[in-house]
Amino acid sequence: MLTMRMIVKRIALTVGFIIAGLIVSAQSAKDLRINEVLIKNTLNYEDNYGERSAWIEIFNSAYNKVNIGGCYLTDDISNPTKYRIPKNDPGTSIPTRYFVIFWADGKTTHGTFHLNFVLDSTSRVVALFEQDGKTLIDSVSLPDSKANISYARKEDGTGTWQEMVKTTPEATNTTIDEVSPGQKFAKADPFGIGMAMVAMSVVFIALILLYIFFKQFGLFNVRKQKEKIEAIAALEGKTIVHEEISGEVFAAISTALYLHETEQHDYESAILTINRAAKNYSPWSSKIYGLRQTPQKESLNTKLKR
Repeated sequence: MLTMRMIVKRIALTVGFIIAGLIVSAQSAKDLRINEVLIKNTLNYEDNYGERSAWIEIFNSAYNKVNIGGCYLTDDISNPTKYRIPKNDPGTSIPTRYFVIFWADGKTTHGTFHLNFVLDSTSRVVALFEQDGKTLIDSVSLPDSKANISYARKEDGTGTWQEMVKTTPEATNTTIDEVSPGQKFAKADPFGIGMAMVAMSVVFIALILLYIFFKQFGLFNVRKQKEKIEAIAALEGKTIVHEEISGEVFAAISTALYLHETEQHDYESAILTINRAAKNYSPWSSKIYGLRQTPQKESLNTKLKR
């Protein structure tokens, strides 16, 4: 019976193998591409020794680092293991979407990035093989070229090849700023009239489609409801007669509603009658009703008589 420790150990080993597999697959050399080749270098890029020679640019098309160490470069398909790239050089780890240059000068004593073969006017191919020396990663057939004119991909890592007067060693091959679709549209429609028409068309088309959908959906529900009622009536032995409402019925209903609404209030006369007041003055302006009455004075003799 498996103990808890053994179960945890097996789970950890499984996770470790999965992570290792992901790392290996993420650093696959299959993402490497031959990106640019210059054969006749007389006024172009110089190496660390100040010498000019043919060079090969390799591009990492992946979005992670890829180590090119252990792979093979050759100018002869029949000899795929012509030059083995050393593994222990930290410079062979190519960053994401970056480039590395190999010098085809036949001077391996100058370092890892100097090949043991020379590219010249007779060279017709450059190929990159995996570490097994059999699996081809990428290759390119070289045409006759002029001095200081490279043969490169139109887009980095993909697309067709073309001759480039302006070489781009260790840099992107896209040297011309392409006009974006938004800029093209702004140039064709500077005032936005076309954009407004397109937006309105989209809105109206969407509304029409929604109307058609809900209309058909409502008719479908009505039809289903009728079928359900008829099915119930058939089970009960009743016959449903669908009669249309005549115009006289609608007229009678309209008249009844009109009379009902108009007779809800009493008739009121709009004639105003003004009667003459009994007093000529306005009680509101009379002050006699607001005055305090004067007390009656009595003499001393009158008080004694009482």
